[in-house]
Amino acid sequence: MKYLYSLCLFALVSFYGHKGVLSQSPSYGERGSDLGIQVFQQVVRSKPQENVIFSPHGVASILGMLLTGASGKTRKQIVSALQYKKNGPYRMLKKLHKNLTAKPNQDAVLIANGLFSQEGFPMEAGFVSENKENFECESRSLDFSNPEGAANEINEWVNNTTKGHISSLIKPEMLDPAMTRLVAVNSVYFKGLWKSRFLPANTKMRPFYSGKGNVNTVPMMSQLSVFRTATATTPEGLKYKIVELPYKNDVISMLIVLPLEEDTPLSSVIPHINTATMQNWTKLMSLSKVHLAIPKFTADAEVDLKAPLSALGLTDMFSQDKADFRHLSAEPLHVSKALQKAKIVVNEDGTKAAAATSSLLLARSSPPWITVDRPFLFLIRHKTTGTVLFMGQIIQP
Repeated sequence: MKYLYSLCLFALVSFYGHKGVLSQSPSYGERGSDLGIQVFQQVVRSKPQENVIFSPHGVASILGMLLTGASGKTRKQIVSALQYKKNGPYRMLKKLHKNLTAKPNQDAVLIANGLFSQEGFPMEAGFVSENKENFECESRSLDFSNPEGAANEINEWVNNTTKGHISSLIKPEMLDPAMTRLVAVNSVYFKGLWKSRFLPANTKMRPFYSGKGNVNTVPMMSQLSVFRTATATTPEGLKYKIVELPYKNDVISMLIVLPLEEDTPLSSVIPHINTATMQNWTKLMSLSKVHLAIPKFTADAEVDLKAPLSALGLTDMFSQDKADFRHLSAEPLHVSKALQKAKIVVNEDGTKAAAATSSLLLARSSPPWITVDRPFLFLIRHKTTGTVLFMGQIIQP
């Protein structure tokens, strides 16, 4: 009898935003982010009236870890979906991981990767060593015959690596005591301090017109400052506004995307978004003095990745008959679950505006208001690599 063991993939992400020039060819950060954005687009199509929080980079990371153990058609599907070059993307992935976790980002970005295997499960040495080399991946043995104990240990790791923002990812019933052999987990935690602070005294209760047709009163932060803004147009001719809010380290920023016309649904703009679109935004945006008002919000979401990844051509890795992970283990394996949990908290905390910014607040004309009072898209982007760490649609703060 041929036994088909299961490999579980979990990506978990946490973003905590305190009250607070790329190459022409896509970077490896952009390639992976594009796949993650496509997954996000699949998910929001099925949840047009729900908050969806997601990490494109988290999906790319978990697949990058898995790629090391894949072979044959399974590997080809992963390489194709991620737009990686066929031969050895690992040097570039290692460089990307080091760039994202470099010293300027150490207080803001924490990325942790873990492989939790069944005690005695024979993983290929090359799979373990390459993941350690490329992703600083931690390996640990667990007893999956005790699902509750194994789940608790993984969740403790999750809790620690996300600074307590995601306390639970794995439920004991997700772990088959007889068949689970490996759980691969990626954790992305981001804590951003605004470069230009929103003063708590300026936060007022204002109306927010949700996508469900309801009007709710929410705490709306506001400030008069200089931001990079632009107006862009989808191929269908729909206009939308982009505002860039830089974080303290100037390497990472939040991009807010808001349809220009109140009757244009956010769902008409989201399919147009990819990393090439963002490249164009950087060319379109210019500094302007505005009154910016955005809601404080906290949202979390859990996304089952199996259906959207399968729809994007990653089918074999989920198939008991077709999955090929011979470089991970001699035992036959397939992916039984792929899940991502994400959380975001955005409020006023931050640092005072830089002197250079203050000196720009001298425009004589009355500055316009940009009020984010209806469903919007946000993206947290690492500017030097083009990597999209987080994105989400907020229907109701």
